Amino acid sequence: MSDESSSEERTEEPTAKRLEKAREDGQVVRSQELSVAAMMIGAALFMYLFGSYLLIRIGEIFARGFVFDRKDVFDSNLLPTTFGSHALESMIVALPLFALTVIIAFAAAGLLGGYNLSVKALAPKASKLNPIQGLKRIFGMKALVDLSKAVLKFGLVGSVLYFVVSSNFDALVGLGFSEVQAAMSGAGEMIANGVVLVTLTLIVAAGIDIPYQIYEHNKKMKMTKQEIKDEFKDTEGRPEVKAQIRRKQREMAMALMIEAVGDADVIVVNPDHFAVALSYDPSSAGAPMLVAKGVDFLAQGIRERAKEEGVPVFSAPTLARALYFTTDIKEPIPESLYYAVAQVIAYVFSLNSFNKGATEADKPNPEVPLDMRYNSDGTLQ
Repeated sequence: MSDESSSEERTEEPTAKRLEKAREDGQVVRSQELSVAAMMIGAALFMYLFGSYLLIRIGEIFARGFVFDRKDVFDSNLLPTTFGSHALESMIVALPLFALTVIIAFAAAGLLGGYNLSVKALAPKASKLNPIQGLKRIFGMKALVDLSKAVLKFGLVGSVLYFVVSSNFDALVGLGFSEVQAAMSGAGEMIANGVVLVTLTLIVAAGIDIPYQIYEHNKKMKMTKQEIKDEFKDTEGRPEVKAQIRRKQREMAMALMIEAVGDADVIVVNPDHFAVALSYDPSSAGAPMLVAKGVDFLAQGIRERAKEEGVPVFSAPTLARALYFTTDIKEPIPESLYYAVAQVIAYVFSLNSFNKGATEADKPNPEVPLDMRYNSDGTLQ
């Protein structure tokens, strides 16, 4: 694309092809703040409901680590064995919380842009190694917006944490004089309340980030007028390619139609310009079918094919034009031409009959209705 088209403003809405290609490249709407907020809300609810039990269980495991027999002091495997078993037990206790956060993170990732596994997004890109592009990412508008969001989030979270600690300072100091279980239960309740308040600030950050990410994604997906034109050419095909395809299609259709002449029972001609091939099955109740038709060069090809296959040729200019202009290929003839075509087919069948031979004097002159008589240019006479 030229420099002029590349510098053109992106004012056009993205096409379906553009959006699909972006999804294949892994470019979908994503909000990291939404995922963080969702995980924190889930963790806060879990801690609010089960935080006291969780901390008590971990406290019991921690306390058991300091209880051992005198003979175990001289055991060199005491530390790794005890530490390993207690660490595994603590991980099992905290496993529901970890599993919940993983499930929430996976679910929140697809809320905006849906779930999209793109191999192209994982492939290394040379543009990421370009120092100029790296500087643009560091000092660009997106970096400035990300920095502003981070500062805002840090300020909100810090303010909430300061409020939680300052409002519960006396109770926090009093935990040191309480029993272990009571202290752990009280600490769990304080932590749960603090996490709930922190999540409220994260909801605010997510509420700001989601519209921004949607706006940025739509802005990135917009296209220039030149890109719309190029995509249309790629989708519909360039004019010269389309013309070549149409030419090939016509050639294939003509070849198939000429091949079908071998199945015809009679060729009605005009006698030079028009040729129409008809097929009729006496055992069926259907009308005669038109299997091929053509004008000039194609009509000559039909007559030559009929000569090769031994298909009778019947000269009836008015009937040939009427069939050509009123009937498409592989369609039955019009009802108003039944009688005229029946005369021709009966004559042809009598020529092929072993019992009765038709003569030139028996050749019919098919009568075509006045409203079915056409000139060579397709106009009614």
